[in-house]
Amino acid sequence: MSVLEAARITPEIVAEHGLSPEEYERVLHALGREPNLVELGIFSVMWSEHCSYKSSRFHLKKLPTKAPWVICGPGENAGVIDIGPDEQGRGQAAIFKMESHNHPSYIEPYQGAATGVGGILRDVFTMGARPVANMNALRFGRPDHPKMRHLIAGVVSGIGGYGNCVGVPTVGGEVNFDTAYDGNILVNAMTVGVAHTDKIFYSAATGLGNPIVYVGSKTGRDGIHGATMASADFDENSDEKRPTVQVGDPFTEKLLIEACLELMATDAIVAIQDMGAAGLTSSSVEMASKGGAGIRLDMNQVPCREEGMTPYEMMLSESQERMLMVLKPGREGEAEAIFKKWELDFAVIGEVTDTGHMVLEWNGDVVCDIPLGPLADDAPEYDRPHLSREDYKAWAQVKPLGDVPKSTDIAADLLKLMASPNLASRRWIWEQYDSQVGADTVQRPGGDAAVVRVHGTRKALAITTDCTPRYCYADPHEGGKQAIAEAYRNLCAVGARPLAVTNCLNFGNPQRPEIMAQFVGCLEGMGEACRALDFPIVSGNVSLYNESKATGGGSAILPTPAIGGVGLLDDWEKSATIAFQTSPEGWAHGIWLIGSSSKGGRYLGQSLWLREVHNQSNGRPPVVDLKHEREAGEFVQRLIADGLVSAVHDISDGGLLVAIAEMALAGDVGADIDISDQQDSPLAARMFGEDQGLYVVTSWDNGDQRIPELASELGMACTWIGMTGGDELLIGDHGSLGSIPLADLRAAHEGFFPALMQGEL
Repeated sequence: MSVLEAARITPEIVAEHGLSPEEYERVLHALGREPNLVELGIFSVMWSEHCSYKSSRFHLKKLPTKAPWVICGPGENAGVIDIGPDEQGRGQAAIFKMESHNHPSYIEPYQGAATGVGGILRDVFTMGARPVANMNALRFGRPDHPKMRHLIAGVVSGIGGYGNCVGVPTVGGEVNFDTAYDGNILVNAMTVGVAHTDKIFYSAATGLGNPIVYVGSKTGRDGIHGATMASADFDENSDEKRPTVQVGDPFTEKLLIEACLELMATDAIVAIQDMGAAGLTSSSVEMASKGGAGIRLDMNQVPCREEGMTPYEMMLSESQERMLMVLKPGREGEAEAIFKKWELDFAVIGEVTDTGHMVLEWNGDVVCDIPLGPLADDAPEYDRPHLSREDYKAWAQVKPLGDVPKSTDIAADLLKLMASPNLASRRWIWEQYDSQVGADTVQRPGGDAAVVRVHGTRKALAITTDCTPRYCYADPHEGGKQAIAEAYRNLCAVGARPLAVTNCLNFGNPQRPEIMAQFVGCLEGMGEACRALDFPIVSGNVSLYNESKATGGGSAILPTPAIGGVGLLDDWEKSATIAFQTSPEGWAHGIWLIGSSSKGGRYLGQSLWLREVHNQSNGRPPVVDLKHEREAGEFVQRLIADGLVSAVHDISDGGLLVAIAEMALAGDVGADIDISDQQDSPLAARMFGEDQGLYVVTSWDNGDQRIPELASELGMACTWIGMTGGDELLIGDHGSLGSIPLADLRAAHEGFFPALMQGEL
């Protein structure tokens, strides 16, 4: 054995590798001896929270993952759904996933965000898909935090820099601000790709003696212990973890995409896996364990870009733009020629065995011999203690709504909301992203969901990312339901049939019972909503330990189960937008509220109006009626398919009046909104209540009665609330409650980000 085995494994070294004493005892039992340093490092990353999901697997198993259109659910690199045939009758699939890069992005925002984009791209194209769209879900702390401008600028630049250079459009996303993210921002990246159903690639290594090849970039020392770092919370020394952040190269990634897709067009590949978290370790272990095989690697053959790299460093490096493949025997030359043509490294570094072990050789010595079962299938799994719903409610101490504050100036309240961090225009962000590359983007950022044409067909994919963390904190179960329901609603609002979900579950320390109560409650709510809406979860990621001692005694983020939803339109030209319109003849369009028989809201609890105007975070979040969500969503899909509506927008943050203001700004068309005659709820609730399951739609003519007639026929609530036209927003009976010129509304809405990033706030 190598000198590596001679290094004595002390309790301190075990702790540095993130293993508890009990987990180290499991390592000893699995091996029947003490590990050497290479073996300890491999166990540490494979059993890390980031790779093994040891605190979440127990609950993830409860989520619905199947439907007739689901080709592959959780367990592979990404989820796969059937989207029907192309124009030649060949089956097509959408392949997609969302993942976190939270800890790296806080430590080094540009590279953290950039490599998050690169990693999720590889998860998708490793299955045979050409990536067609990127999305993201970002959470930042309070805008006046001393580090926040630096973090925002770095993250946005990293996302744009990588996505723009690799040639995949970034078509939308979401951004929230809250003090809870001061010491631990969230960067969640999503990629969607399209493949043919007869050319989908999986990761199970099979075939005794089949060659294992390494392709892409060389291995360096960047990112070592990245998975372990991502499985711990931050402290005041977090900046010292900067060397654990990977460095990305989008131009190499582009070459890797093209080379892999070219080889995939042949029949040379048996299995393929990207080197993501834990790098060569996780890719090789997962491939061998899924195939029920063993694996032997010659570490002297691994392409390295730094001198003197050891097997420990090679196995734990998280250098970017690398893939591992199992090829059919005799196809090495053909594959090498392709990768050399694209100026990428190619090396045969091992073979598939039947031993059930991972064996690493270096300089003629065996430096690692680990049974694969304990590494993968037998990793620790914990059912962590969690508070009951009642005990969590007592812990969270959310105040009841109580007496609703009076709104003395509706127009002023609306202006303040539209200028607030969580509602202000994200134009400053998305204009840094190339949303048009590839020429298939139908709807650019700013609407309810992105719409991307499936190249060469009439079909289009609708894509959205959604979550309301303040709801999830106040009531995890209801918040989990709402996150799924809002994704469903946003897809319906552009005319798509919602098909499936990916997720990125961002929470604090799972060893705290109140945090596990958030996790369990959100997953229960998500599962309930997915079943009711026939909207299965096909892929995802869990990111725990998102909290920072540096911000004052173990401050956890808000529970943030970010949802990525994908839907399908049969005809991309029939997608709806949020923009108000007027007819060429100058006719006003009628404005209708779908899903409610009244003209106002009921739910002000946890609303942005309370938070931004009155500095309160009181009350329960709005209730989600899942039966109504499905009926209203299907009704709106029908309205769009039948060509009865000229604009559609769902009601969410800020309530009805904010939704109408966003529609007016999107179309640069004003409106006269008559919602002042309802007395069954407070005025503020009617204007700013965040009731769920509601849509604002416009008919092509204010006198057009086809929408209410169809609603009556199908038993769907539908109320006329005004008409489009002019260059101002009139609130009440012809402005009796206030009026705002669109120019003033736009100035308020567009001003936040430029002022923040120029240091003027």
